[in-house]
Amino acid sequence: MAKITNTFTTADGNLAKEEFSNVVDMVAVQDTPLYSMMSKEKCTSTNPRWATVELETPGENIQSEGDTYSFDEVAAGTKLGNHTQIMRKTFLVSATQQAINDAGNVESMEEIKVRRGVELRKDVELAIVTNNASVAGETREFGGLPTWIETNVDRGSGGSNGGYNTGTGLTTAATNGTQRAFSKSIMDDTMQDCYTNGADVRDLVVSPYVKSVFVTFMSDSNVAQYRYAATSGEGNSLVANVDMYEGPFGKISIHPNRVMATSAGVARNAFFVDRSKLCFKWLRPIKEDTEAQKVKTSDGHKGVLICEGTLGVKNEKGLGVAADIYGLTAAS
Repeated sequence: MAKITNTFTTADGNLAKEEFSNVVDMVAVQDTPLYSMMSKEKCTSTNPRWATVELETPGENIQSEGDTYSFDEVAAGTKLGNHTQIMRKTFLVSATQQAINDAGNVESMEEIKVRRGVELRKDVELAIVTNNASVAGETREFGGLPTWIETNVDRGSGGSNGGYNTGTGLTTAATNGTQRAFSKSIMDDTMQDCYTNGADVRDLVVSPYVKSVFVTFMSDSNVAQYRYAATSGEGNSLVANVDMYEGPFGKISIHPNRVMATSAGVARNAFFVDRSKLCFKWLRPIKEDTEAQKVKTSDGHKGVLICEGTLGVKNEKGLGVAADIYGLTAAS
């Protein structure tokens, strides 16, 4: 039997509970460029470990005819690890408010949940780009990307690297140096370091202000000029944007990151990324704690979204950072 015309069904609701994760993923992808470009993996402990192995330095390989084999030592891999961090978002909507919006109650609650889910993913992105060292214990923190990179680095005067300590199993925060303006030479130097050390960087993640500085590189005397042909009948456009840079050491796409505009401390880094060297390990992906709703403590509807995961840096030599740059304004 056919349904009555205009019956609102589950097929019409775009915020059904089983689609929550997918909705959050679609909404937040532009707000979380680093997290979104990473592979997602599952971990089974609060301190997941992995190993990285370095290739030997190239050398002359000249052998004598008829020579007897000798066997080289095989270097052991280096164990790395990070700690999972618990994050959550909560909300409480009064029963009166639900009654006032009775006609769309389910959808309005789902909209609040999705909004909290997007906010939670942006918190994950912020933790990734923040210079916070890893912390063990009950209140764990994962080491952010700036605490890992120590090979392909361009820093301001007085700045120093953090890095992973194999003895403690923790990362160390980098030390800030004197800030300076982001420039084409800084970008080229960092890309050269990445290339020399075997990185295949294809993405550069920066604050919105740094993206605007990057666009000015179009006027550099060493950059080839380009033109756009205006389509007949549609008028002319003034083009002052560029999203990709092809330099001496390859092509790289530029991704502005709204989350990195949160503070000058976060905005001061520009990250050069080889996607294969990063992942995010979920112990508990973002989900709703439905048990929290069952304990009635007020005249309202409670909501809790919670997750636990960590940043995986498979090999920091596959990444780079231009640090200590002005990230919010020309002076901050």
